[in-house]
Amino acid sequence: MTPMEQLKAMVAGKKVAFIGAGVSHKPCITMLAALGADITLCDQKKSLDDFGDYADTLRKLNVKLSLGEHYTDGFAGQDIIMRTPGYEFFKPELQAAKQAGALVTSEVELFFELCPCEIVAVTGSDGKTTTTTLIAKMFEAAGRKVFLGGNIGAALLPQLPDVTPADIAVVELSSFQLISMRKSPKVAVVTNVTPNHLDHHKDMQEYIDAKRNILLWQTPPCRAVLGYENDVSRSMQSDCKGEQVWFTRLHETDNGAFLRESDDTLCYAENGVVTPILPRKDIKLRGLHNVENLLAACAAVWGRVPIEAMRQVGSTFTGVEHRIEPVRTLDGVTYYNDSIASSPTRTIAGLRSFDQKIILIAGGYDKKIPYEPLAPEILAHVKTLVLMGATGPRIEKAVRECPGFAESSLTILHADNMQHAVELARSAAKSGDVVSLSPASASFDLYPNFEVRGRDYKNIVNALK
Repeated sequence: MTPMEQLKAMVAGKKVAFIGAGVSHKPCITMLAALGADITLCDQKKSLDDFGDYADTLRKLNVKLSLGEHYTDGFAGQDIIMRTPGYEFFKPELQAAKQAGALVTSEVELFFELCPCEIVAVTGSDGKTTTTTLIAKMFEAAGRKVFLGGNIGAALLPQLPDVTPADIAVVELSSFQLISMRKSPKVAVVTNVTPNHLDHHKDMQEYIDAKRNILLWQTPPCRAVLGYENDVSRSMQSDCKGEQVWFTRLHETDNGAFLRESDDTLCYAENGVVTPILPRKDIKLRGLHNVENLLAACAAVWGRVPIEAMRQVGSTFTGVEHRIEPVRTLDGVTYYNDSIASSPTRTIAGLRSFDQKIILIAGGYDKKIPYEPLAPEILAHVKTLVLMGATGPRIEKAVRECPGFAESSLTILHADNMQHAVELARSAAKSGDVVSLSPASASFDLYPNFEVRGRDYKNIVNALK
């Protein structure tokens, strides 16, 4: 059977509940309805009208609704429940439905089950999006048709009819997606694992275990690419089922991608042979963290694309939206959008990419992760700190309690919202300064996601006169 025939056999005539009608679920609802599934949408919205323009689609597809406070009541009697990544896998209501016989799955899991082509997937606390994008661009530079998705890009399952065995799927995977997965990619990349999403996971170990799922279900021949510098990702060597290689900026390895100290060149080592890939000076991406992302990408595609494709991408790619993204220069002040930096480690990497002290806009939704590691980096790299959102007071506390604060000349300001934050930053800036939105926090207190936050920031900055 073709993948689509398999999917139809799985869902036709079955009761299928979707948790939420987010960006990835909307095309999946249409797809599964067309394949003969009996669809129920379980959503916290209180009425059909609350779905706006999408309400018409739900009517046309004859989707049943379980809405409001008790929306999870719709799980009862379902054959399949499509979980959105933001809905915790171990919630009692979902586990009860699973015990009652429902198949609990997700858009990404179904794609992994049915995808006819090779899958390369990336996870980690930091660097996922850039690394995933670099890998996709390297395959494209080599002439391959690439399907990019997961935690980035468009939903993959609705694209299944177009995927052939000759194609390549490049997938970014979050811990929310991985926690329930029982199928791993052919090539798995773990960039690093640092405290994150501890508002969602019960503890750090659950978060780590979710990340490990990218490796645990691999079947040889397969490849695992692990970040050597991070203790957790390095420890996952014992989980690898096939070929295991490293990427490292600070060490020279005989098994993987590394930065050679003698000539500052990205290289790949295998079977006693070291092959130069690209001098660091030719990389267009800012920051040492992006050297690591490029090394990870090279290790993932090694032997699958020509070195020329790696060089081409490494020497031309300037970055993804919302990651140290230049917005504009006004009155000699350069503004950057680093909204994707939703954890302290990402903000630290962004701060270190500048060779001067900057004006930093930070703060947002509280994911219950510690800010103490961020504090000395702020003292070292920030001249004015503009704080906003729920984590603003926590970041300020960590900074004020950090050794050296009393002797620092750091100015701390507080903003009510993004408009106010930009105005405060502009007032503090003089010609030659850098202003960066790098929140070290999620966006959910003020915005639906980091993309909306970043675009609002860019719109505000671009509207400055």
